[in-house]
Amino acid sequence: MLLDRFDMTGRVAVITGAGRGIGAGCARALAEAGADVAIVARTQEQLDGVADEVRALGRRALVMAGDVSDLEVLDRLVETTMAEYGRLDVVVNNAGGSMPTPLLDTSVRSFEQAFHFNVTTAFALSKAALPHMLAGEGGSIVNISSAMGRLRDRGFAAYGTAKAALSHLTRLMAIDCAPRVRVNAIAVGSVATSALEVVLTNDAIHNEMVDKTPMKRLGEVDDIAIGALYLASDASSFITGKVLEIDGGIEAANLDLRLPDL
Repeated sequence: MLLDRFDMTGRVAVITGAGRGIGAGCARALAEAGADVAIVARTQEQLDGVADEVRALGRRALVMAGDVSDLEVLDRLVETTMAEYGRLDVVVNNAGGSMPTPLLDTSVRSFEQAFHFNVTTAFALSKAALPHMLAGEGGSIVNISSAMGRLRDRGFAAYGTAKAALSHLTRLMAIDCAPRVRVNAIAVGSVATSALEVVLTNDAIHNEMVDKTPMKRLGEVDDIAIGALYLASDASSFITGKVLEIDGGIEAANLDLRLPDL
């Protein structure tokens, strides 16, 4: 059966930024498909809620509260996952983000922080996990990138550059890791999560974004989670080094921040 290729039973997935939003959705999707998960984020209470949902699906959940910008947290996550589960098959590098800022107000420090948070953390966790994946049955790495890594809009010099780097890191790592570990990414469009809280509460901004999106809606967490499950599972076993665009069809930024000319 073709649907059997989505079955993740017996596999273990590590997911960053999994306390809410897309990360939490990926944890639920992978657990629903049969995977046990190890989840990390900064807020213990949020992680405990996601873990309860995973366990309600009959799967195991390992919780670690910590800031993934601290690379030692990522090393401990891998070590703890291996000690608890004895294997590691999937890494979902979801943690990331950066607020839009006018170019001349973007400090070198904030630019470097955006790169560290969105790119270096994904590289570090993947590198820590790879020896264990290679010692087992191989596996899949899924990087959560952004449509802003290929689009243009004012205010996104730091975030857009970081996500463009993450997308290309995906392509480069895929060649290094083939054939036993596949590496792919999802370029996410505008998704209705807490990160877009200002959009969800402002009708004018919400309507502008919807109107400029060909599918005439914002994305939902499950839209991304299903994509992550596809890339993590054997359903995508002939795909590596690719960036899957789940963005409602946009080919230009769908929100004008109305930043003035310099």
